[in-house]
Amino acid sequence: MQPVMQVPLLDLAAQYAPIRDAVVEAVTRVVDTQKFILGPEVEAFEAEAAAYLGARHAIGVTSGTDALLVAMMALDIGPGAEVIVPTYSFFATAGCVARLGATPVLVDVDPETYNLDVSAVERAITPQTRAIIPVHLYGQAAEMTELLAVARAHRLHVIEDAAQALGATYGDASLGTLGDAGCFSFYPSKNLGAAGDAGLVTVNDDALATRVRLLRVHGALRTYHHEEVGGNFRLAAIQAAVLRVKLPHLDAWTEARRRNAARYRDLFAELAPSAPVGLPTERAGRRHIYNQFVIRVPRRDALRDHLRAHGVGCEIYYPVPFHLQPCFAYLGVPPGALPVSERAAAETLALPIYSELTDAQQRHVVDVIAAFYAQG
Repeated sequence: MQPVMQVPLLDLAAQYAPIRDAVVEAVTRVVDTQKFILGPEVEAFEAEAAAYLGARHAIGVTSGTDALLVAMMALDIGPGAEVIVPTYSFFATAGCVARLGATPVLVDVDPETYNLDVSAVERAITPQTRAIIPVHLYGQAAEMTELLAVARAHRLHVIEDAAQALGATYGDASLGTLGDAGCFSFYPSKNLGAAGDAGLVTVNDDALATRVRLLRVHGALRTYHHEEVGGNFRLAAIQAAVLRVKLPHLDAWTEARRRNAARYRDLFAELAPSAPVGLPTERAGRRHIYNQFVIRVPRRDALRDHLRAHGVGCEIYYPVPFHLQPCFAYLGVPPGALPVSERAAAETLALPIYSELTDAQQRHVVDVIAAFYAQG
């Protein structure tokens, strides 16, 4: 019996192998200096990330979650404030709002991109609204022209949750540079992943950058002298060193993901033309970096089980929208109130899309899906 082809959802080892020596050298360099927190390695990565993104300031922090947290702290978002967020996203988008004592106002998403529905945002604005957090979900830009216009009209801050979107663009601009702040995650599964948790805040305003830097070190301008209450959001030097090795490879990895996305489209047309599979939409005028390749299908859970039984890694992202999470029951948003997000949570499935994926592996993925729907 022939062994089943294995297609993991993500193969970090395949990415690491060709850069192993450079990563080990970078980590060794940090260990030899014994400078583990902030310092020259972090400063160098911040400069390189700012140049890559075209941002005036890039500030390394402990995680994507802390990037959101410290950005909101720097913009004085706290008790009494409302912040509009999509109900369909990773938990930190709304969780950080709640942690600061502010109220997350949950709205629905676009049925094609799963990014914020601009009309829903406009309907949700009240006198207490202080900010909008568009999430560039799965690596594609939200409708930033419209969202920024709404924000300007109501004098609201815009904090871009670009955790999945490093290298994605909207027109000629990098995501994370269009709002008041951009927040990135370098969790290992991201297109640019650290050797653990790490994050970044990008801003173009000098005063705001100064405050973010102050808050990431407990609000201290100098040791034991605190101007205000901040937090411990300091990026580790080892993480910065690993990210510096990887950053020059990011565009090549992204283009490989984009080629894989195009190949999936060709393969579904060739091998599964009648399968009821909705493929990701890629809007004009923006560069989708495919942090995830998310399809939309009937009988999603059964398909997931079928794929895994045939060696194909897949994942359901965000199966429970925020308004249906027990911790947000106090917001009083009932089931059915945000139907687009609820349908997305019930019908979407992420397929392998990593840059080292082979043609044969992708054919196997599509063959398995075609067989599932062919059997009725």
